[in-house]
Amino acid sequence: MITKFKIGGAIMLLTLTVACNKKAEETYAVKNSNYEVAVDSASVEEDMSSSAAVEDKNSKRKFIRTADARFKVKDVAQSTYKIENLTKSVGGFVTLSELRSNIIENDETQVSQDSLLQTTRYEVNNTIALRVPNVKLDTLLRSLAKEVQFLDYRVIKADDVNLQILTNELSQKRNANTSKRLENAIDKKGNKLKDINDSEENLALKKENSDNAYINNLSLKDQVNFSTVTLELYQNEKLRYEMVANEKNINAYRPNLGLQIWESIKSGWFIFEGIIAFLVQLWPIVFFTFLAWLAFKKWKNIKKVV
Repeated sequence: MITKFKIGGAIMLLTLTVACNKKAEETYAVKNSNYEVAVDSASVEEDMSSSAAVEDKNSKRKFIRTADARFKVKDVAQSTYKIENLTKSVGGFVTLSELRSNIIENDETQVSQDSLLQTTRYEVNNTIALRVPNVKLDTLLRSLAKEVQFLDYRVIKADDVNLQILTNELSQKRNANTSKRLENAIDKKGNKLKDINDSEENLALKKENSDNAYINNLSLKDQVNFSTVTLELYQNEKLRYEMVANEKNINAYRPNLGLQIWESIKSGWFIFEGIIAFLVQLWPIVFFTFLAWLAFKKWKNIKKVV
């Protein structure tokens, strides 16, 4: 009896030891999993940003910054709304939002004689183009990390256009000085119409070049002040189920045999009625035929008597 008690106690102690070890392993696994998730989120945030997206306030250079990224999200529509609101919150605006559902496969399964289960496998994606203040580009990209489940790629460019802007400004000044000299020359030519026309054309060309340089500079400064961000969002494929009528199976709508027999009896009766009605319409022919037969019979009897 004592031996059995010792064996039972040993078994119970071993069971408790294994259970505690298993619980400890599960707790460690959960903690380790949470740590990995936190590391992944931080890693995505770092991947989404770059020093090329940061504005250096002490630098005199002018950069046109653009960012292109493609990543997977949990729900494209919900992420689109969040990104658009985030863009608005940093002082930017959306120039394109092209939300699409692309059907990959359609399948139909017959569930009854007159019904089909239509299964549609599709994917949802969206292409978004944003313009955000240059100084908020890095903030926007880091905020997008919350929506990213898998990052396909991220490309950030910073093109230095400082010299190009300076070139346009110098071109404007040069054309302005030339235009003034041409205007003075035109005033001094008096009535020499041909020389005046040539000078006027030259002056108009100089002013046009000056205007083009001015507009080009405005465009460059706008691109410097507002960065362009292009995002491609996608998610896991989805399935959609819908019950539809089985239009191909006409036999499913045929009546049963009893109803077909009853309909045949009614159709036959209608035909019989039609025949009777047609015969009634022939009564004049029958009547005159009968009179002709009586007359012929009477004439034949008279002839026999004679």
